[in-house]
Amino acid sequence: MSQLIVLSAVGSDRAGVVQDISEVILSCGGNIEESRMTTLGSEFAVLMLVSGNWHTLNRLEKGLERLEAKDNFSFSIRKTDEREVKSDRMPYAVDVVSLDQQGIVFNLANFFAAHNIEIADVATRRYAAAHTGAPMFAVQMAVNVPDSVSIAQLRDEFLEMCDRLNLDAILEPVKS
Repeated sequence: MSQLIVLSAVGSDRAGVVQDISEVILSCGGNIEESRMTTLGSEFAVLMLVSGNWHTLNRLEKGLERLEAKDNFSFSIRKTDEREVKSDRMPYAVDVVSLDQQGIVFNLANFFAAHNIEIADVATRRYAAAHTGAPMFAVQMAVNVPDSVSIAQLRDEFLEMCDRLNLDAILEPVKS
């Protein structure tokens, strides 16, 4: 029977870190089901869903301890279950771009929470505008909208909030 494990890690960025972590997972009989890995500042961050049999977890803990001692990485692992699929939800994509300002993620999260809309995925990045060099901020989200929510009203309220905060935004259904 397959077990699911969430693995998170943060440590100094260097070449070969993904290879080292994935080698430990493979050698323990684990399989990477989903992952997000990125450099944040001078650190490398990892978030993975790993599957394996019942003793993969024990072997993984030992393998990661060796990597932790060698590489100044901090690992955390946790058992989890399959995510329950809610058939009464519609997947939507949210794209937001604006001049960088405090509170963008909070205001978006607050809006969706107030409408009982779950956020499934968030990615943000800061960058310099092409010609002016102005600090820009981009957010991409995947949200799951309950089928009881009026999409037209939701879109109007969302775009009104974005206009008020000077955010350029799109809310559109995910096309499979």
